[in-house]
Amino acid sequence: MTAHRSIMADATVTFPDSARDIFAAAYPDQPVKLAHGLVGHELLNLHALAELAERMPAASVEYNLGKLPLGVRPEDTPANGLTLGETIRTIESNGSWAVLKNVERDPVYAALLDTALAELEPIVNAQTGPMLHREAFIFLSSPGSVTPFHMDPEHNILLQIMGTKIMTVFPARDEELVPAQKSEEFHNGGHRNLLWQDGFKARGSAFPLAPGEAIHVPVKAPHFVENGPAVSISLSVTWRSERSVAESELHSLNALLRKRGLPVGTVSPKPERQGMRRFFYRIMRKLGA
Repeated sequence: MTAHRSIMADATVTFPDSARDIFAAAYPDQPVKLAHGLVGHELLNLHALAELAERMPAASVEYNLGKLPLGVRPEDTPANGLTLGETIRTIESNGSWAVLKNVERDPVYAALLDTALAELEPIVNAQTGPMLHREAFIFLSSPGSVTPFHMDPEHNILLQIMGTKIMTVFPARDEELVPAQKSEEFHNGGHRNLLWQDGFKARGSAFPLAPGEAIHVPVKAPHFVENGPAVSISLSVTWRSERSVAESELHSLNALLRKRGLPVGTVSPKPERQGMRRFFYRIMRKLGA
């Protein structure tokens, strides 16, 4: 309870005015660097995060060895042989990567998420409507760790808290990077990792991140992350919108049509406007198709 009161009383601005202006010009389609004010926050050091991890359900934590190729199949990701608490407390030397998922289920981290997103909410509401399904994830990486080439279904801002990393972000909706059938599989429970080809690298934009810097990553923009020479802690604040929900529905509709040998439709850059196809998908889903 003491920690909860501490956070609620914390007047730190997560995103300064200049960052909100930059975000407003880029959202929702462009990746962009921002500044933030959460470096040194009491909930975001290794001790606090090890305690958080040990009280989280096992299904909300993922960790493994961190020195991976840019392209790796989920089933080929190697374990590190440690417990979760050991992984976090010794992450400087154990060569690992860990993610704590949905930390907003813990009340004090929920307050941290709500404070950050409240500063961006007017901008988001004006562009893509209400913020839906707000979530937070915390990433811990040993020196030299790699997060392989993948995509995520949410609007995302990654805030660098400790250490450095380089995130390389690729254009969303490029079907050479993410074929239509991969999107359909992804929105029906498929894994986030993508097939990597060396020729892809020139299409990406590299964003070096130091403590106090953040990056906005558009929905399903492919990316990979290379950690610097020190332990890295990053906080990811995410949300869904009518746009991201619409894209998911339309790819799921295409999966149903493709399975039946029927023509699939195009998912536009503004899928929330494709109301008739979304309605058709909801009818098919209701009928158990």
